[in-house]
Amino acid sequence: MTIAATAPVAPLDRSRMNSVVFASCLGTIIEWYDFLIYATAAALVFNKVFFPTFDPLAGTLAALGSYAVGFLARPLGGALFGHFGDRLGRKSMLVLTLFIMGISTFLIGLLPTYDSIGVLAPILLIALRIVQGIGLGGEWGGASLIVLEHAPAGKRGLYASFVQIGFPIGLVLASLAFALATKLPNADFAAWGWRVPFLVSIVLLALGTFVRSRVPETPVFENLKAAGGLSKNPVGEAVGKNLKTFLIAVGLKLSEVSWVYMLTVFVVVYATTKLSLPRQLMLDAVLYAALLELVSLPFFGWLSDRIGRRPMYILGALFTIAFAFPLFWMLESKSVALIITAVIVAMNFGHGMMFGPESAYFPELFGARVRYSGASFGFQVSAALGGGFSPIIATAMVGYFGGTTGVSVMMIILALITLAAALAARETKGEALT
Repeated sequence: MTIAATAPVAPLDRSRMNSVVFASCLGTIIEWYDFLIYATAAALVFNKVFFPTFDPLAGTLAALGSYAVGFLARPLGGALFGHFGDRLGRKSMLVLTLFIMGISTFLIGLLPTYDSIGVLAPILLIALRIVQGIGLGGEWGGASLIVLEHAPAGKRGLYASFVQIGFPIGLVLASLAFALATKLPNADFAAWGWRVPFLVSIVLLALGTFVRSRVPETPVFENLKAAGGLSKNPVGEAVGKNLKTFLIAVGLKLSEVSWVYMLTVFVVVYATTKLSLPRQLMLDAVLYAALLELVSLPFFGWLSDRIGRRPMYILGALFTIAFAFPLFWMLESKSVALIITAVIVAMNFGHGMMFGPESAYFPELFGARVRYSGASFGFQVSAALGGGFSPIIATAMVGYFGGTTGVSVMMIILALITLAAALAARETKGEALT
């Protein structure tokens, strides 16, 4: 269905626009902090406290498997909250997704270990991880649309990129939380120190809920609702009537999401277990890379307003293809300078170049009727495939075959898929949102 006419969308004044960006970004920071502290804990401690009966490799794979189920739940969250975001409004989903994430993260920090309640401990851990994934699955789309549909037409890439810095800030906070926790004696860290980063999320939840409750609904949705243009089945319409666009969105996301979780999860595991590098060195490298993304993500978002969204994905995919082997050569050098440089360069160009414009590009690919559903579901399906399985597959490859050649080849194949999707995609810079 096409709406013949809608009222013009007037952008907010600068101060109110900044408030919308702040509220969306703050909530996204909290969401990513919650999601990423699990990834760090899975890499460092969950194999010991929740899966202690396995041999070291099997225990690590089981811990990463519990991490991966959160990704499998993300498409469900994307479809569920996408449906209601397109039916009831973007704002109504913001606080709900934040609450779901915050409570499940807090409860993980209270879980008894395997030594206390046996097999029930990992079962409860996995159940809460699924709830986390559902919450995060709906979060990104709502935060992106709230900013995008308020932003001035020529600055949508820049403004929407601030939603994306929730990821590196959340990563920095998660890294700092565990950097402090790991300074404890090993016995204390394993017994209770790992819980602290999860428990403090309840404070962030209260702050985020207050700020997000004050965000206005977007004028695009309000106009669509007033014109009677709401879709009755947004997810079905987004996939069934826009299948090519949906598949392009999945392909665009695949390389970037696989790359960043390889860096933040697999590389940490590989470097500490196979290369015997200090755990703190790897956490510091990830921290420095994330700090630089606080600058590079808005820059790439701004650049996409100048040269387009599509070229950013083409360049990002080509970089990943070129750097897939040098990344591991630099790690295996065991040079502190080369290791830190490798992680910084890999994250900012293999991830940031595509991730920065993504919050504008994905929603722009879909019409206003199904924008929340299409962008969220496409984003999360790809995140489940790439982010959830890539670290596990890579860990298994190295564990059973030795070396990282297969891992590099896998990343090149995923980058080729993203490159093909970018070449098939249309440019959306400058298109009207209604």
